Amino acid sequence: MSTSVTMRMTEGRPERVIVSFALPIFISQLFQQLYNTADAWIVGHFLGTEDLAAVTSSGSLVFLLVSFFFGTSMGAGVVISRYFGAGRLDKVSRAVHTNVALSLILGLALTAFGVLFTPTILGWMKTDPDVMDSAVSYLRYYFAGALAMIMYNSLKGVMSAVGDSRRPLYYLIISALTNIFLDWLFIGVLKKGVAWAAIATTISQLLSAILCLVQFLKKGTVYTLALKKLRIHGDMLREILRYGLPSGVQNSVIAMANVLVQTNINTFGKYAMAACGSYSKVEGFVFLPIMSFSMALTTYISQNLGGREYERAKKGAAFGILVSLIMAELIGLATFLLADKLIGFFNNDSENAARVIEIGAQQCRIEAFFYCLLSFSHCVAGICRGAGKATVPMVVMLTVWCVLRIVYITVAMRISHDIRLLFTAYPLTWTISSAIFLIYYLKSDWVHGFERKA
Repeated sequence: MSTSVTMRMTEGRPERVIVSFALPIFISQLFQQLYNTADAWIVGHFLGTEDLAAVTSSGSLVFLLVSFFFGTSMGAGVVISRYFGAGRLDKVSRAVHTNVALSLILGLALTAFGVLFTPTILGWMKTDPDVMDSAVSYLRYYFAGALAMIMYNSLKGVMSAVGDSRRPLYYLIISALTNIFLDWLFIGVLKKGVAWAAIATTISQLLSAILCLVQFLKKGTVYTLALKKLRIHGDMLREILRYGLPSGVQNSVIAMANVLVQTNINTFGKYAMAACGSYSKVEGFVFLPIMSFSMALTTYISQNLGGREYERAKKGAAFGILVSLIMAELIGLATFLLADKLIGFFNNDSENAARVIEIGAQQCRIEAFFYCLLSFSHCVAGICRGAGKATVPMVVMLTVWCVLRIVYITVAMRISHDIRLLFTAYPLTWTISSAIFLIYYLKSDWVHGFERKA
């Protein structure tokens, strides 16, 4: 079976291998971010503050409902990387078919749940009444395309696990450009409502999933998909859940914490909702290099530990962390200096823009210089997942990014209903998690523990 579209990360200079793998992931995530960013920019410029708040404030709810599924996809990626690094292509095939079958089931479940329960959840989140109708309309159409979103991310994860990070990039570029064009057509030209921004996203996500599926149905690749073999293999499901369940639980609880934060933001009104939502789009771009290196390190560590290249795994881990830290802090400096312009990019409502920009810029300046700590935490978490120790980042992030963050916000809001106290919750918890991860990274046996078990 040909593996020409894959990359063995157990060969070549670690620095070059990691960068060459992370770069397509970065560009891919850049275009992924353009999905909702295009929605926000076009809605903000053509429809106004209320509809912008409806689109931008939906991010925490979307992440809440999809986060568990992305965690199981991470688990599948670790399993597939491990077997690919060990040359067990029969195991790779079984894991691929199990992962795709599981994604179909979970995608259908998410679609039904999102469409049915969106109004109820938005009510629990104390969504501003001026925004409620638009938010319900947008999110229901968005979740109508949840199956396509889950399938694309599942198939993309499989390709990335075997070192093929370029094809998902090509498909995503096509899909993102389609989304931007449809947003402009539906809202800018045809003057449709906010729901059509979600319809444009759904169509684009379906296109990316179809392009991936066509590639998987081709013969001759390590991840070739045979529909007659599509089923859940019990042994592979157990392995996927072993590595993916901690990440899924972690993502879900962090997402729940973010929903609680959004609920507190909603109490400050629609201007704060629009401002914080605009900042979330800016932050989405900030996270791109951080997540690119984190994801690259997971695959790199997993393949090298699977191939028993232990010293190589440690060398690559140190390089990935260093580069990610430097990039994150440089981006933080730029974000701090350009805060007003970055938030203003999403706001064209002259009557309300000044207040929205003021609040959003405050959040930029409070958080920007701490991006290096966020980067460090994500990179060490990615290394742990690649080493099969997904429970470590789960425990740290649940304890610090969820429990501690929620306790801090609850106490702070009782002391003073000041939105700046909400913003400081993130740098505070990033600092604490980074300190814990640093101790673990320096003191633990994340490589040699695996070596003794091999």
